[in-house]
Amino acid sequence: MRLALFQPDIPQNLGAALRLGACLGVGIDVIEPCGFPLDDRAVRRAAMDYATQAEVTRHASWSDFLTNRRGRIILLTTRAAEPFHGFSFRDDDILLFGRESAGVPEEVHAAADARLAIPLMPGARSLNVVTAAAIAIGEALRQTDGFPSGARSQ
Repeated sequence: MRLALFQPDIPQNLGAALRLGACLGVGIDVIEPCGFPLDDRAVRRAAMDYATQAEVTRHASWSDFLTNRRGRIILLTTRAAEPFHGFSFRDDDILLFGRESAGVPEEVHAAADARLAIPLMPGARSLNVVTAAAIAIGEALRQTDGFPSGARSQ
């Protein structure tokens, strides 16, 4: 199971995603370019002490990501009709989340193997990207029995 961020805009969200991945044993794919300078120091600062524990793969572009991916691309998007909790996840799925400011372009939508939504209350536009990632990864790990074993509970 992997979590992919498409051209993230906010370094603090990337840091929170790295912490999420480190704590749950989920690899993180960062699809560049980012909306901020992405250097090792910035990532370490955003992720606090979790940066060294996270398994991070940087991709120079969307095409680079596509070339190197393994598993289905599962796009979480407000434009989807299928709810995430009714989907059958597999342990090699890549859960993809778009830019905070703009989501993903049509070519990314078209390349996804599935497009899922997190149901929200009427009038609500969207969740924070890492909040959405935590919800979706939690369900995917539950379905695939992928939570870390013998781990300390929060």
